[in-house]
Order: sequence, then structure tokens, then C-alpha cells
Amino acid sequence: MQFHYVKVWDGWVRMNHWLILVLMLVSFGTAKSQKMDWHMLSGYAILTLLIFRLLWGVFGSDTARFATFLAWPGAAWRQLARLGRREPDTEVSHNPAGGWMVVLLLALLFTQATSGLFTYDQVFTRGPLSRLVSEEWVDLASTIHVKNFYWLLGVIAAHVVAVGVYFVTKSHDLLGPMIHGEKKLPADIPAPRMASPKRGLALLALSAALVWGITRMRIGL
Repeated sequence: MQFHYVKVWDGWVRMNHWLILVLMLVSFGTAKSQKMDWHMLSGYAILTLLIFRLLWGVFGSDTARFATFLAWPGAAWRQLARLGRREPDTEVSHNPAGGWMVVLLLALLFTQATSGLFTYDQVFTRGPLSRLVSEEWVDLASTIHVKNFYWLLGVIAAHVVAVGVYFVTKSHDLLGPMIHGEKKLPADIPAPRMASPKRGLALLALSAALVWGITRMRIGL
């Protein structure tokens, strides 16, 4: 079988992936060191990237679109059942199981970022939307913000393990393409369409403007 290298991940997807990882480490470190101003800024940056990823999942490159990689759960189970089979990688985007992993990670990240908007540490640091809800909701959001982080760590660990398992059992390199963007695929698989960089800039600016508007609400209350 002949193979060729195909660009499967645009710069926006790769930037989003690695920046969120770095910002999560920043958020964890600043929370532990009680540098809450930096912790909140990191959270706003993560929320901006998450909103952008949702928009890019609708209007972005073919491989980034949810419609491309989300399949019925049954397809994910069938794909996992073939995990021990050596066969060439034919996926230009996430495979069915990987697609649902992306959805789960995004859901947990959104939960983490949005719950932080409503938290209050009863001393100095108050989320920009905490005054819009009752104290009961603030307490609930604060609890979710702490406990959800551990669920997030567990899913990230499972994601890392899955990448390693695919490499060992099927010789599928899922990490490399997320670094340089290209994947080795059978020659009969065409290259997907990549969206315009200008569209990415516009959607990122829109995402940043939405989060900026949320942070301004703290000043007006």
C-alpha cells in the first residue's frame, strides 16, 4: 500500500490544544501559590480558547468540525473492539472514540472555566458573575470548581494513555500530527480542506470580546 503525508490539523487546532495544556498548568500553579489575579487571568484565557474551539468546530477546517469526527457511540465501541488489530490509520480527523474523548474534555474544561466565574473564596477573590446568583449557587460553583478539576485530571490521564496504546498496539502516531500537523495516510485519501487564517483570527477576536465582556461585569456591579 502506498502512503502520502497529509495535513490534517491546522495551526489553530494545534495552538488551542497546547495553549490550553500550558494554561491549565499555570492555573494549577497560581491557585496553589495563592496568586489569584493570575489564576483568574489564566482562566479567562482558557475560556477564550474554549469558546474559539466551539466556533472552530462549526466554522473551521474540515478536520476540526464536530460534524466530521462525531459518530454514534456504537461506532466508537466498534472501533475500540479493533484496538489490538494492526491496520493502517485512515482517519483524517479524530477517530470515533477520540471524537467522544474530545467532547468529554471540552465539557469538563467548560465546567471548570465557567464554574470559576461564580466562585468566591470568602476573603478577597470573587468571580465576575458571583454577585448575579445566590450564595447557595456560589457555594455550589466553588465546590464544582474544586472537584471537577480531579475529574479533568483523570480524563486527561486516560487520553494520554490512549495515545500511547494506539502507538504500541496499532503503530498509529496521534501525537506527532498534533505537533507538526501532518499524518501518514494511504495515498487514496485526499487532503481535507483547511479554513482561512483570517476566519480563525475573526473567531478568536470574537471569543476574546465575549470573555472581556464577562470580566467587565465585575466592574459594573
